[in-house]
Amino acid sequence: MTKNQNVLSWVDEMIKLCKPDKVVWLDGSEEQLQALRDEACSTGEMIKLNEEKLPGCYLHRTAVNDVARVEHRTFICTRKKEDAGPINNWEDPVVMYDRLTKMYDGVMKGRTMYVIPYCMGPIGSKLSKVGVELTDSIYVVLNMDIMTRMGKCALEQLGDESNDFVRGLHSKADVDEEKRYIVHFPEDNAIWSINSGYGGNVLLGKKCFALRIASYQGKNEGWMAEHMLILGVETPSGETKYIAAAFPSACGKTNLAMLIPPEVYKKQGYKVWTVGDDIAWMRIGTDGRLWAINPEAGFFGVAPGTNDKSNPNALATTKRGTIFTNVAHNLDDNTVWWEGLDKNPPENAIDWKGNPWNGKTSSEKGANPNSRFTAPAKNCPCISDKFNDPLGVPISAIVFGGRRAKTAPLVYQSRSWQHGVFVGSIMASETTAAATGAVGVVRRDPMAMRPFCGYHMGDYFGHWLEMGKKLGDKAPKIFNVNWFRTDDEGHFIWPGFGDNMRVLMWILDRCEGKVDAVETAIGYEPKAEDINIEGLSDITVDTVKGLLDVDKALWQEEAAGIEDFYKQFGDRLPAELKAELETLKANLK
Repeated sequence: MTKNQNVLSWVDEMIKLCKPDKVVWLDGSEEQLQALRDEACSTGEMIKLNEEKLPGCYLHRTAVNDVARVEHRTFICTRKKEDAGPINNWEDPVVMYDRLTKMYDGVMKGRTMYVIPYCMGPIGSKLSKVGVELTDSIYVVLNMDIMTRMGKCALEQLGDESNDFVRGLHSKADVDEEKRYIVHFPEDNAIWSINSGYGGNVLLGKKCFALRIASYQGKNEGWMAEHMLILGVETPSGETKYIAAAFPSACGKTNLAMLIPPEVYKKQGYKVWTVGDDIAWMRIGTDGRLWAINPEAGFFGVAPGTNDKSNPNALATTKRGTIFTNVAHNLDDNTVWWEGLDKNPPENAIDWKGNPWNGKTSSEKGANPNSRFTAPAKNCPCISDKFNDPLGVPISAIVFGGRRAKTAPLVYQSRSWQHGVFVGSIMASETTAAATGAVGVVRRDPMAMRPFCGYHMGDYFGHWLEMGKKLGDKAPKIFNVNWFRTDDEGHFIWPGFGDNMRVLMWILDRCEGKVDAVETAIGYEPKAEDINIEGLSDITVDTVKGLLDVDKALWQEEAAGIEDFYKQFGDRLPAELKAELETLKANLK
């Protein structure tokens, strides 16, 4: 399939280590994939679902000890410990290679090794990059087919001479959680994952390559790999402006990426298009602007809570060619169900653990809270016509956001790119009842990259500042939003969901200089009357004023929290961010 000696010699080396009985190269053909689906069904690894209701869809269950990403078993192995930074787990690469090599030795005896060449990003794009993942899991093969451009096309993208590919080695081994490792060697372009079968740990193109390794590549090569959705807002005249946005988990990222405009905008002819729901790779184009691609080809979404009201576009995307993981299996019609799908749980079902389950009487959940769907992006009713464009899309605005009950206003704009990097670096969410531990604790998650930055976060902030200098006056404007302000009874004040478009419209108007703003201690805010509230019965101009209120006492507490957070970065925290913190403190006096 390839003449590339760099690929061939590495694959040979890994075959000698893992000792599989058989080696299969994935060419991406439908015949080969269907044979693997049939094989997975024959062994019970996957279950074929109702072909009329869910054509081409399958159900898979992971081991009960293997249902989520494992941050404490995820490592960044750089030669110098300080290059991994204080937020990542580090081990000396020499020590880690030695430890893992012993675990991989003969691990695939009696198994097949699948060689998966895959491309992150559109084929033919200069912004795309290639990886090769070796795995002993058919589940991984079939998910990588949905999530990436897989097969011969990826090897053609790489070419016969290039050594610029990410080497991914995965084995389910014994799915032993005590010996589970998800390890990144950024300086070697390598990822080794063992003893897991859960998507986030084993689909090595996703967070492992597209964020942890790619963020390191981006720093060295002058581009950005970010944990961001990309959406386009099309005006009635047919012009589309693009926004990239970063949110920590449980802040409505997928819902925003697939937003349905409220009636007030729909009837005027506005449309919203999804380019990506999770990851953006951004480079400076020939015109000096920042251009973005979504490196993925599918959506790896959380199932619980996805329904016809919360996100009809996401639900529609799952209706064909989708792999469901750890949801309930409705035996009456051979379909799937999860909490929050509807109010009619099946009475005759199998739960995510594989046990008989009656949704009407059981106190147990039918689906795991982190159950997933892997769905092709092409299924999405609002997928952008630029989704496969090799050039990507030009970004007008970058939006950060978190879940704050009182502190952050509905929306504010940074005073400059440098100030915007500060705004992104202090991003935070308050813990909710769904998370373990105390409620209301502030967890800082800079640019939503805390679990995904493949190198020292102080250097990462420095890279953002450097990109701003290169972009100059063509840099996107930077904003912060907070849909989660609550009243004194703890109820959300802003309606959220599709109505978040009202805030996006102000953001785009600011990018085009169409509206004024009010300068506050933290940045530029809208005049309350400039947020369109037409058709919102519960929201008045006074409500919007309240949502935009900046409580200086709360922000003084915030500044103290930022100071504590920054201390861990030591002398690798850019001086510009220290200066921005001092400016904030002075503004609050």
